Amino acid sequence: MEPLASKIRPKTLAEFVGQEHLVAPGKPLREAIEKKHLFSFILWGPPGSGKTTLARIYANALDAEFFEISAVDSGKDDIKQILGSSRAGNVGKRAGDEKRVGLGLAARSALFESSASELSPRPKVLFIDEIHRFNKAQQDFLLPFVERGELSLIGATTENPSFEVIPALLSRCRVFVLNELTPENMGEIIKRTKIKVPKDAKEWLTAMAAGDARQAIGVLESAQNLYGKITLDVLKETIQSRTLRYDKKGEEHFNTISAFIKSMRASQPDAALYYLARMVEAGEDPLFIARRMVVFASEDVGLAVPTALVVANAVFRACETIGYPECQINLAHGVAYLAECKKSRRSYDAYFEALADVQELGNLPVPKKIRNAPTKLMKAEGYHEGYTMYDKESYLPEKLRGKKYLK
Repeated sequence: MEPLASKIRPKTLAEFVGQEHLVAPGKPLREAIEKKHLFSFILWGPPGSGKTTLARIYANALDAEFFEISAVDSGKDDIKQILGSSRAGNVGKRAGDEKRVGLGLAARSALFESSASELSPRPKVLFIDEIHRFNKAQQDFLLPFVERGELSLIGATTENPSFEVIPALLSRCRVFVLNELTPENMGEIIKRTKIKVPKDAKEWLTAMAAGDARQAIGVLESAQNLYGKITLDVLKETIQSRTLRYDKKGEEHFNTISAFIKSMRASQPDAALYYLARMVEAGEDPLFIARRMVVFASEDVGLAVPTALVVANAVFRACETIGYPECQINLAHGVAYLAECKKSRRSYDAYFEALADVQELGNLPVPKKIRNAPTKLMKAEGYHEGYTMYDKESYLPEKLRGKKYLK
């Protein structure tokens, strides 16, 4: 039987709830959909925030051949079969009428049939759920097809694409950031299920789902099937029921990593270790945790304890070479150390202030004194003239002389 979340999935932007910064009138994704602009992009956001739905709405609006796979159980062979099927004319229905079929042993994809009389090729859109799970070789394989325009790629990820998507592929995709659905959004989605939910139960469900619409709908559906009537106690019982299956890791992923970082930032090692333990117990990738620690070491500890970056990198390397279960000890060591370090964001703040000037003012002329002078002409033009080591005169461009970034 088709899950309720699938039955009530929006098919148009008019039905879509949330992400107003992307789909409200005049916003980028709405403009792309309404103008039928074909391009590759990545949807980055928490679970249940609408990534898959937006991908289908986009493909449907463009009347595209739409292929949907999950990076968890798909690979290069599945992509080859998709492209091969498309080239052979085995294409299919519009994205709103998709039906999943098998592609080899691993892949599940949505193929859409077109009429035999259709002469002009329709655009091909490949949607890869959890694209962060594709390794570098698999992402490299995708690159030429995207470059040649043989397909438009839509990737969905809960992870920062700056870390999880190779630079060459990322540079050819626009990134749209989806936010966690608000309580108001969740209320509207719960209302659309047409299941009668008392106010206290709705408030509890909204808080429990933490912006994950798919999870909230799944809980409601299971509660309805198990008990027939929705109450607060029924929802709590349903959550504990073994008949309800949902991704516990995905459910708390963003909340937990946020709490983890904030605990280290607040110099609360006990809280940081607790949230670390939750992530480890949930099976979180240790490299994801360690990577965030490396970022934290420079962003939040910075100049206060420069060796923090050395420790964080050592933890990352240990996780890379040792893996679970032993590397949880390395993680705990590093977390306790980072949490107890003094904190300084001076270098972080200074860099982004300098970056703001670069973005606003562009490439200001470099002072001639510190320019390289490998030719006689350059020397004649005054390049490198007057330069001495440990000069006290500002080396900033003339327009920024006297500017202090590192405070």
